[in-house]
Amino acid sequence: MTRWTDLPTHRAWLQQHAESLLAFGRRTAAPGGGAYWLDAVGRPETDRGVQTWITGRTVHVYSLGHLLGIPGARDVAQGALDGLVGPDAPLRDVENGGWFGTAYPDGTHSEGKEAYQHAFVVLAATSAVRAGLDGARALLDEATRVYLEHFWDDEAGLSVDTWDTAFTTLDPYRGVNANMHSVEAMLAAADVTGDPAWLRRAARIAEFVVGQAESHEWRIPEHFGPDWVPDLELNRDRPDDPFKPFGATVGHGLEWARLLLHLEAALDGVGLSSQTDWYAAAAALFERSVADGWDADGAPGFVYTTDWDGKAVVRQRMHWVVAEAVNTAAVLQARSSRAGDEVAADRYADLYARWWDYADRYVLDHEHGSWFHELDPSNRPAGTVWPGKADLYHAFQTTLVPRLPLAPSMATAVAEGLLRP
Repeated sequence: MTRWTDLPTHRAWLQQHAESLLAFGRRTAAPGGGAYWLDAVGRPETDRGVQTWITGRTVHVYSLGHLLGIPGARDVAQGALDGLVGPDAPLRDVENGGWFGTAYPDGTHSEGKEAYQHAFVVLAATSAVRAGLDGARALLDEATRVYLEHFWDDEAGLSVDTWDTAFTTLDPYRGVNANMHSVEAMLAAADVTGDPAWLRRAARIAEFVVGQAESHEWRIPEHFGPDWVPDLELNRDRPDDPFKPFGATVGHGLEWARLLLHLEAALDGVGLSSQTDWYAAAAALFERSVADGWDADGAPGFVYTTDWDGKAVVRQRMHWVVAEAVNTAAVLQARSSRAGDEVAADRYADLYARWWDYADRYVLDHEHGSWFHELDPSNRPAGTVWPGKADLYHAFQTTLVPRLPLAPSMATAVAEGLLRP
C-alpha cells in the first residue's frame, strides 16, 4: 500500500487544511501590533493582551502562509511583527532590551523576561526575513543579540530560563522547554544568517538532553536547578501546569525526536559531525513516548504527562501532542527510508495515518475550524489547561513537515521551493 506521505491526494489535503487554518486565525493580529490569543471560534481574547510567544508563533505561521502564496497571510504576519519591532512596538522593552511576556490593554506589561518567549522572537524573525516583511532583518539582528547576551550560557552549552524585567536578576530555575524551542530557533537562524555557530549551539543543547533522557529510560527531565541537576519532583502538587508540568511530558519526547533529526540533517549539510547517534536517540525517544503516552488509559489519544515509571499523571489530551506525533512519525519514516530500513518506514507510516485518523475524529473542529486545544480523558473538548484555541503553530506545522525535507528549516525550505506539491 502506498504510504500517505507519498500520495499527492494526501498532500493536497494537507495544503487545503493549511489554508483552512490560516483562515481561522486571520483575526489574531492586534491593531497596535502583536497577536491575540484566540477563543474557540477564532475571536481574539483582547483582555489577555498580546503575548510574545503567541505573537512570535503568529509571525512564523503567517510568514509561511505568505511564502505559500496565500492571499492575506502577509498582512497578518506584518501586523503581528509590528508588535515586536520598532520604537512603538507594544511588546518591545525599549528601556531594558528584549521583549515583555505580555502587553496588556491598559498599557502595562508582565514582569520578567523568558528564554521561551525570546526563542520564538528569533524564530519569528527568521521566517519574517524569508517572507520579506518590513523590519524583519532589524528584528533578527536584535533578537539574536539579546538571546546571546542574556540567555545563552556558553559555559553550560545551554540556555538559562528567566530574568527579571531589567535583566539584573536571574531566576535559579533552568528548563528544557525553553532549550527545545531554542534549538528550533537556532536551526532557522543558521539557515538565514549562514552562521554555523548556531548549529554548534543547538548540538550542545541536544547532546545534553539526549544524555539526560538516556539516564532516565528515555523520559526527559524538564526541570533543573542552577547547577543543571534535575528536579524530578517539581510541581508534583500542580501537575497540569501548562509550561512546567510535573513528570515527563509525552509530547516533548516526540518533539525532541523530530528536532534531533532536523539537527542531524542540518549538521550533515554543512559537514559538522557529532558523537551522538541522533537517529538512534530520536527512535528511542519516540518509542518511549508512544509506549507511555498512546492509549495509556484504555482510550485513544496521548496523555499529557507521566511519572518517572511511565504511569499517566495528567490524562488530558493536548492537541499539540498528537500534532508532534504526526510530524515525528513523518520524519522518522523519511529518515528510516534513507537508512534503507523500509520495515521501520512502513511502521512509522502506519502510525502517521492512524494518528491523523484520530486527529480527524476527535481533535479537528469540523464546525468552527482549527483544532480543539485540549480534550478530556474521554476525548471530549475541554479547557482546564488550554482554554480556547490560542494559536495555529502546532497544527499548521503538521501540514508542512510531511511535505518538506529534514533540512533546511521550514521557512527557508518553503522559500527555496522544496515543498512537495
